Amino acid sequence: MNPLRTICLMMGVLALACAGSSGPRPMGMHYSRNSIKNSMKPTNWMSMSVLQSLPSLKDIKLRDLESMSTVEGAELMHRLYHLAQASQALEPSFAPKPSEIPAFLITPDNQKIDFKLSELPTIAKQYPHFGEQEVTAFITGLPSKFECVKDATRKIVQAYQQRYNRDSESSVHSYAAYDNEKRQRNNEEDKYSASASSYAKNYSNKPTGCLIVINFGDTISDFEQYVTLDSEKVGKDIGHILAKVLEENGDMQDNFHLIGSNAGANIAGAAGRQYTHETSHQLRRITGLDPVKTFAKNPEELTGLARGDAEFVDIIHTTANSMGTATRSGNVDFFPNGPNEAVEGADNIIDSSMLAVRYFAESVVPGNERNFPAVGAESIEEYKSQSGNGRHLYMGINTPFDAEGDYMLQVNTKSPYGRSTPAPKQKNQRHHNSFISHKSWKMTSQDYE
Repeated sequence: MNPLRTICLMMGVLALACAGSSGPRPMGMHYSRNSIKNSMKPTNWMSMSVLQSLPSLKDIKLRDLESMSTVEGAELMHRLYHLAQASQALEPSFAPKPSEIPAFLITPDNQKIDFKLSELPTIAKQYPHFGEQEVTAFITGLPSKFECVKDATRKIVQAYQQRYNRDSESSVHSYAAYDNEKRQRNNEEDKYSASASSYAKNYSNKPTGCLIVINFGDTISDFEQYVTLDSEKVGKDIGHILAKVLEENGDMQDNFHLIGSNAGANIAGAAGRQYTHETSHQLRRITGLDPVKTFAKNPEELTGLARGDAEFVDIIHTTANSMGTATRSGNVDFFPNGPNEAVEGADNIIDSSMLAVRYFAESVVPGNERNFPAVGAESIEEYKSQSGNGRHLYMGINTPFDAEGDYMLQVNTKSPYGRSTPAPKQKNQRHHNSFISHKSWKMTSQDYE
């Protein structure tokens, strides 16, 4: 029997007890939109009829979330999440091994190398100068069978190709060719030798970095695996591998940027903590692109992505009141169009979650670093009324490392998403200068002065 259904009776009794002591409770999940403080309160219980109407986990398909409206998707995710937390009936059990997680590397000369995550240390050894310049690792959190997921991943790959190679014309079109490329490997010894040799030969062009895509999302085949994900176990495995790679590439630590999307953001947090545990150092930066609720968790363990998992943690929330969370968890948290079930323009909550990837990818493209001006505020209403006194800065690749707090901004419904004009000047503004001048994301806060 589905574990969520086994607790329906218990929750029904609880709901009746609450009703008898404090008056009637709402039948559905009611929460305040566009507000950080009032989202996801534990008092949002459900009636017995709603509990009994919940489908079995095995009956829910990930595709269902794609076909639901944003409101319907949000309602389902809220109900399942609250049940899971109230009963702790779900155990974190889905944890693919590194040897089962597909990954690929985009080298500075635009080669694509496919491998399993467990092979990353070997890959790094094969490439001269690996880690001397920027290295970005992107962890996907949803399967690429969703077209919006596949497209968002493509966008971020193309963006980094343009950033690292400064060749916008060839970079934009090269990823499409990678989709159809099938590499045959016959021998462990010469598996990467040809590519490594080519990379060494072309290094004189002095490219600026490389991108690693950890396609964890493609290991998820159904909704049950998604909600029973053991993000801590997967993250610890990734953190251990990163510790090995960075240990053998000493200059890489200050050049390494870990990014996670959706469930991949929670995994990134665990990876950061494991890296610190093994090395006594912190990763330089972790970016969470719409971190999501953790349904199954060990109550004795810290889960998810939080400030402290790296020297600097920045987060973009695009499904704060549905798949994601409105809780401030990074050093700086951005809420495009304010906390809501989905960002305006999204077809469903899956699409909205992927918009966080698209926003960040847009900021990565050279020349777009200032496309997303934001202002410190606790709600989108405060932002629009210009009554806040928050700091002005930019969301995306060039967010300064001394940024703290919650930030609001408005975005377009179609690409280009950034409005690329200064945010409205706030009354009682503490900082009288215009938007902060930005350098590379690697710089310390002193470099922004």
